[in-house]
Amino acid sequence: MRYVAAYLLASLGGNTNPSADDIRKILSSVGIDAEDERLNKVISELNGKDIEEVMAAGRGKLSSMPSGGGVAVAAAGGGGGGAAADAPAAEEKKEEKKEESEEESDEDMGFGLFD
Repeated sequence: MRYVAAYLLASLGGNTNPSADDIRKILSSVGIDAEDERLNKVISELNGKDIEEVMAAGRGKLSSMPSGGGVAVAAAGGGGGGAAADAPAAEEKKEEKKEESEEESDEDMGFGLFD
Protein backbone atom coordinates (compact mmCIF):
# COMPACT_ATOMS: atom_id res chain seq x y z
CA MET A 1 0.00 0.00 0.00
CA ARG A 2 2.82 2.40 0.81
CA TYR A 3 4.31 1.88 -2.62
CA VAL A 4 1.03 2.71 -4.31
CA ALA A 5 0.63 5.76 -2.08
CA ALA A 6 4.13 6.97 -2.97
CA TYR A 7 3.40 6.39 -6.67
CA LEU A 8 0.19 8.41 -6.35
CA LEU A 9 2.01 11.20 -4.53
CA ALA A 10 4.59 11.38 -7.30
CA SER A 11 1.90 11.44 -9.98
CA LEU A 12 -0.06 14.11 -8.10
CA GLY A 13 3.12 16.15 -8.05
CA GLY A 14 3.13 16.18 -11.84
CA ASN A 15 5.31 13.15 -12.60
CA THR A 16 3.13 11.06 -14.94
CA ASN A 17 5.51 8.07 -14.93
CA PRO A 18 7.39 7.92 -11.61
CA SER A 19 10.54 5.82 -11.59
CA ALA A 20 11.75 3.49 -8.86
CA ASP A 21 14.14 6.20 -7.68
CA ASP A 22 11.29 8.73 -7.41
CA ILE A 23 9.29 6.35 -5.23
CA ARG A 24 12.39 5.46 -3.17
CA LYS A 25 12.97 9.16 -2.47
CA ILE A 26 9.40 9.63 -1.30
CA LEU A 27 9.51 6.55 0.93
CA SER A 28 12.93 7.34 2.37
CA SER A 29 11.75 10.85 3.27
CA VAL A 30 9.45 9.24 5.85
CA GLY A 31 11.95 6.61 6.98
CA ILE A 32 10.77 3.62 4.92
CA ASP A 33 13.23 1.35 3.14
CA ALA A 34 11.85 0.27 -0.23
CA GLU A 35 11.88 -3.41 -1.16
CA ASP A 36 12.91 -3.77 -4.79
CA GLU A 37 10.54 -6.65 -5.54
CA ARG A 38 7.43 -4.82 -4.36
CA LEU A 39 8.56 -1.53 -5.83
CA ASN A 40 9.11 -3.08 -9.26
CA LYS A 41 5.71 -4.82 -9.08
CA VAL A 42 3.90 -1.52 -8.46
CA ILE A 43 5.81 0.25 -11.20
CA SER A 44 5.22 -2.55 -13.72
CA GLU A 45 1.49 -2.58 -12.96
CA LEU A 46 0.98 1.20 -13.09
CA ASN A 47 3.64 2.40 -15.53
CA GLY A 48 2.13 4.00 -18.63
CA LYS A 49 -1.43 3.96 -17.26
CA ASP A 50 -3.53 7.00 -16.47
CA ILE A 51 -3.99 7.06 -12.68
CA GLU A 52 -7.49 8.54 -12.97
CA GLU A 53 -8.57 5.62 -15.18
CA VAL A 54 -7.05 3.06 -12.81
CA MET A 55 -8.86 4.60 -9.84
CA ALA A 56 -12.16 4.76 -11.75
CA ALA A 57 -11.84 1.07 -12.65
CA GLY A 58 -11.12 0.26 -9.00
CA ARG A 59 -14.20 2.19 -7.84
CA GLY A 60 -16.29 0.21 -10.31
CA LYS A 61 -14.98 -3.06 -8.90
CA LEU A 62 -15.57 -1.95 -5.31
CA SER A 63 -19.15 -0.91 -6.04
CA SER A 64 -19.98 -4.45 -7.17
CA MET A 65 -18.69 -5.99 -3.93
CA PRO A 66 -21.12 -6.62 -1.06
CA SER A 67 -20.32 -4.46 1.95
CA GLY A 68 -21.80 -6.77 4.57
CA GLY A 69 -24.65 -4.47 5.57
CA GLY A 70 -27.31 -6.98 4.53
CA VAL A 71 -26.06 -9.63 6.94
CA ALA A 72 -26.79 -7.54 10.02
CA VAL A 73 -30.30 -6.80 8.82
CA ALA A 74 -30.99 -10.48 8.17
CA ALA A 75 -29.66 -11.50 11.58
CA ALA A 76 -31.69 -8.87 13.42
CA GLY A 77 -34.82 -9.77 11.50
CA GLY A 78 -34.75 -13.40 12.72
CA GLY A 79 -37.89 -14.62 14.50
CA GLY A 80 -37.89 -13.86 18.22
CA GLY A 81 -34.17 -14.31 18.86
CA GLY A 82 -33.28 -10.71 18.05
CA ALA A 83 -34.59 -9.26 21.31
CA ALA A 84 -32.67 -11.77 23.41
CA ALA A 85 -29.49 -11.03 21.49
CA ASP A 86 -29.91 -7.28 22.07
CA ALA A 87 -30.22 -7.65 25.87
CA PRO A 88 -26.50 -8.37 26.53
CA ALA A 89 -25.53 -5.35 24.44
CA ALA A 90 -27.79 -3.14 26.56
CA GLU A 91 -26.29 -4.55 29.76
CA GLU A 92 -22.79 -3.80 28.49
CA LYS A 93 -23.74 -0.18 27.86
CA LYS A 94 -25.11 0.16 31.39
CA GLU A 95 -21.91 -1.32 32.82
CA GLU A 96 -19.81 1.13 30.82
CA LYS A 97 -21.83 4.04 32.16
CA LYS A 98 -21.38 2.81 35.74
CA GLU A 99 -17.64 2.51 35.26
CA GLU A 100 -17.40 6.00 33.84
CA SER A 101 -19.34 7.53 36.73
CA GLU A 102 -17.09 5.75 39.26
CA GLU A 103 -13.99 7.02 37.46
CA GLU A 104 -15.35 10.56 37.41
CA SER A 105 -16.01 10.49 41.17
CA ASP A 106 -12.47 9.19 41.78
CA GLU A 107 -10.98 12.03 39.75
CA ASP A 108 -12.69 14.71 41.88
CA MET A 109 -11.83 13.15 45.27
CA GLY A 110 -13.72 15.89 47.12
CA PHE A 111 -11.41 18.82 46.44
CA GLY A 112 -10.52 21.06 43.58
CA LEU A 113 -7.07 21.78 42.26
CA PHE A 114 -7.24 25.51 42.92
CA ASP A 115 -9.22 25.53 46.24
